[in-house]
Amino acid sequence: MKNNISFFFSRLSLYNGRCYLSLCFLLINYIANAQTDTAATLNQVDIKSSVAPQLQTSTPAQTINQIDFLRTNSFNVADAIRNMAGINIRDYGGIGGLKTVSVRSLGANHTAVLYDGVQINDAQNGQIDLSKFNLNNIQGITLYNAQPDDICMPARSFAAASILSITTVKPNLTQTKPYKIIAGIKGGSFGLYNPNLQWQQRLGKRWSFILNTYAQHANGQYRFKEDKDGSDTLAIRRNSDVRIYQADGGLYWTKSDSNKFSFQVNYYNADRGLPGPNVLYVSYDGQRLYNRDIFLQSAYRFIAKNSLQLLLNSKISQNYLRYVNPNTLNNQGKTDERTTQREVYQSVALSFKLLPQLEVSYAGDFVLSDVEINVFNASPQRFAAYNVMAGNLTFGRLQLQGNLLHTYINESANTGLAAQARSAYTPTLIGKLQPFKAVHLYIRAYYKNIFRPPTLAEQYYFAIAPRPLRPEYVKQYNLGVVYGKNFNGILKYMSLSADAYYNKVKDKLIFLPTRSPETPSVVNLGLVNIRGLDVNIKSKIEPAHDCTVLVSASYTHQRAVNVTNPTDSYYGNQIQYTPLNSAAVNTGLQYKKFGVNYNYTLSSHRYDGFNNNAQSFLPAYAVSDVSFTYNPHLQRKPILAAVELNNIFNKNYSVIQSYPMAGRSVRLTFQITI
Repeated sequence: MKNNISFFFSRLSLYNGRCYLSLCFLLINYIANAQTDTAATLNQVDIKSSVAPQLQTSTPAQTINQIDFLRTNSFNVADAIRNMAGINIRDYGGIGGLKTVSVRSLGANHTAVLYDGVQINDAQNGQIDLSKFNLNNIQGITLYNAQPDDICMPARSFAAASILSITTVKPNLTQTKPYKIIAGIKGGSFGLYNPNLQWQQRLGKRWSFILNTYAQHANGQYRFKEDKDGSDTLAIRRNSDVRIYQADGGLYWTKSDSNKFSFQVNYYNADRGLPGPNVLYVSYDGQRLYNRDIFLQSAYRFIAKNSLQLLLNSKISQNYLRYVNPNTLNNQGKTDERTTQREVYQSVALSFKLLPQLEVSYAGDFVLSDVEINVFNASPQRFAAYNVMAGNLTFGRLQLQGNLLHTYINESANTGLAAQARSAYTPTLIGKLQPFKAVHLYIRAYYKNIFRPPTLAEQYYFAIAPRPLRPEYVKQYNLGVVYGKNFNGILKYMSLSADAYYNKVKDKLIFLPTRSPETPSVVNLGLVNIRGLDVNIKSKIEPAHDCTVLVSASYTHQRAVNVTNPTDSYYGNQIQYTPLNSAAVNTGLQYKKFGVNYNYTLSSHRYDGFNNNAQSFLPAYAVSDVSFTYNPHLQRKPILAAVELNNIFNKNYSVIQSYPMAGRSVRLTFQITI
């Protein structure tokens, strides 16, 4: 299989790119002329209302849009979602530090990150670094627990315990204004310099494109307090510099709202310092991370008059990563790992309404992955097939949804043995009930079974033979309530959601440290029980004309404990880096062209080891941010000017043990739209 993948990518040239586009265009032309779409293109209408923004979905969903990014002092995707309930961001500090997300204590491997509906995958580690996604081309981000309501989606999306869906900006142009250019720049503390440019262009009645360029430079040298020895000494975080260049673009064809196609390209080039753990004033270790990533993806959606819906997604990607550590304790005295990942992905999804109350769907995904690492010989390859049947049934105010997913994994290696093929059937059942017709009150519940095979790194990394690992299984249970109400007075709306959940993890996969950093051990831990509660509140107040106040708050309580062996010293202890309580509050005041926002995040104490003792104790922390915005016009061209003050009380804290976070900082933004 590896020879097939290598052959494919060795022929990936301009010629093949043209062929790929031509095939997509021929497919569009064939279907567009063979069928009649179900809806005509509608003119844009601006509607002003005070409808509560809470998503009334069968499963919990939380959304943040482009307008909210400045309100929450967000610089990347990890910042944007930190206020969401159930979220635990693993932040290793520093400007270039890695940032991954764990939802409801299940770990980053159980969160699928979708980019305009297509999953961003890491076959090697299974974890997506959210710091790689800037916000300049993002329209909105939605976190779904379990899965969205829409059953016509790629099959691989049904396999995740939660979905982080990123939606990019699409061209929104008219014949009278066929283009839009947005130019902006950010600058601030720690040597931050961050220009960006977006160009949208209409290419006729049905075609348009968007092009984005982005650069980020920063030295990342911030001060923090060294207090582990009882002193209160200021130290400087080093080796946290970044040089990032990113370009992405999209070509869009739209015949109607029910007949559209897109083709997207994304390129990411980064040179980042990885600040190591700070241990008694010693933190500089010279680790570097180099990324050269590119992917091409296309999507086509068609809805016929008879309710038949077709969704096609294709993607090819190549990720190059080089990790350098000049201070590794091995025979060479250093580490220089170079990894190349390649993936080919194809998905087809169909849905059809058999009855007005019954919709059924089928989706099939096929993934071919290849990983090459220079430090050991066994370059593994993986073929994965996902097939799912789903149904959505509505009885008045009761909605039921279910699906059965089959996952098949087959692997090979260029040398040595490969792991045995694996397959599993995993069901999902979802229900939502509106008890009273005139009241926007919803009761929702779901059960979902998750099958997670070991990643290629867990299975093969520095292993003489494939490790005898078992897949990780998760059973998810959720029971929640959603309520929303609109008002005619000063208070315009209020929404509330509360969800209690229980997750049971069997054969949890974890890395165990060993004497040599080049021979890690991976084992199935056993059983982990997770019980939690997520609460979200949103409201809008208009105390005066041209004056709006938005308030939102979230709270999470999680008890995630190891229940593998009652004789273990850590039996019943909270698992690593999981706070018992966390909360976030955001409030913003907008008066005419001026805005002021305040954001507050709180985390209770945590532990970085299996045993909950003083040696592994991490204290609680609370961080406050403030932003000021001004939105005037310059010769009828919209202007945005903003000042963001982060960690205004200069709180000294760490999310990960020995990785101190930045103290007080400032960020300035200027943007003009032409």
